[in-house]
Amino acid sequence: MQRMPRLFVSLCLGASLIAPLGIQASDHDHDHDKKERRYYDREHKDYHAWDAHERAAYRHWVMDERHEREFRDYGRLDRERQAEYWKWRHEHADWH
Repeated sequence: MQRMPRLFVSLCLGASLIAPLGIQASDHDHDHDKKERRYYDREHKDYHAWDAHERAAYRHWVMDERHEREFRDYGRLDRERQAEYWKWRHEHADWH
C-alpha cells in the first residue's frame, strides 16, 4: 500500500521538474516569431526590415515583375539577384 503514494509523489516531482522546460521552449518559439529580420543593401548602403510588407513586395517582384515560375526565398538568392531586388525596390519605394 505504501508503494502507491511514493510512486505518485515521484511522478509529481518528475513532472514539476520537466514542466518549466516545456514552458521555456514555448516562450522561445513565440519570441522567435516576433523577431524581425533585416537585410543590408550593399549598393545603396542601407538596411531593410524584412516584414510582411517587404515580403509582399518581394513576392510581387519575383512573380509579377520577373515572371518567375518558381518562388525562392530571398535569403537563398545570390548577391547579384539580391542587388537586383534592392535596385527595383528603391525604384519602387512607393509600392503598396
